[in-house]
Amino acid sequence: MARDRDTTGTVRACGSLAALLALFAAACAPSAAPGGEDPDGPTIVSLNPCLDAILVEVAQPKQVLALSHYSRDPGSSSVPAAVAARYGVTGGTAEEVIALQPDLVLASIFLPQPTRAALERAGLRVETFGSPTTVAGSIAQVREVAALAGREPEGEWLVRGMQHAAQPSRDARRVSTLLWQPGEIVPGEATLVAEMLRTHGFANHAAAMGLGQADFVALETVLADPPELLLVAGDSTGQRHPLLKHLSGTRVEPLAPGLLFCGGPTVIALGERLGTLSEEMQP
Repeated sequence: MARDRDTTGTVRACGSLAALLALFAAACAPSAAPGGEDPDGPTIVSLNPCLDAILVEVAQPKQVLALSHYSRDPGSSSVPAAVAARYGVTGGTAEEVIALQPDLVLASIFLPQPTRAALERAGLRVETFGSPTTVAGSIAQVREVAALAGREPEGEWLVRGMQHAAQPSRDARRVSTLLWQPGEIVPGEATLVAEMLRTHGFANHAAAMGLGQADFVALETVLADPPELLLVAGDSTGQRHPLLKHLSGTRVEPLAPGLLFCGGPTVIALGERLGTLSEEMQP
């Protein structure tokens, strides 16, 4: 994964990446596809918002027949609204997908079995993916999606951007940081966002408090044991409370919730945001 959404960095990162991908694709496009196949690769329908985010970066627009309906919901999408609006969507039903007759359907491993069975009975290829919990896992997923789409060079451009964003900050002072996610919960250590925080020099204040994945943190808890940096990614009453502005020794910063949902291109935008904060928090 209403929201306090700061899309400027995300749109800029995705926009610059899209430009690079377009130039690379123009230079490397094959003159003819083997076997008489469409040189743009297979047509695709995505049923998962995280796969949506990868597809719009690596695939040609005419390959993508539809994204998931989540891509149009700011509360669940990691795709900038202006980009998502260029694509069709489905509600995720087998009937809608079969009507589009894609060559390939990309979905979560939690795709209901009856839906998958219906798609496969209609002769459609279905590939499912989990949610990566590491940068390395996310890179592997990008490469797999790009290969399925027949767009390996574009996938490698995206991977290089992710690798750059995940470079460790050198000689950075460890800053005690609490990431306060939507629902007033915190991430566990074995998550992609926690890895990115560590990479950029932030120490997980939640772990120091004895908290784990998705544990609830009330406003009173934050006020009683504040970190050096409080990243607020939610929009609850507690997360908007005026008392937060008066915490002595604590810097309070918003973080767009869309940077927490997925890997892929989100790693780039998250890395930019955390890198900037890390530099600003150093002596």
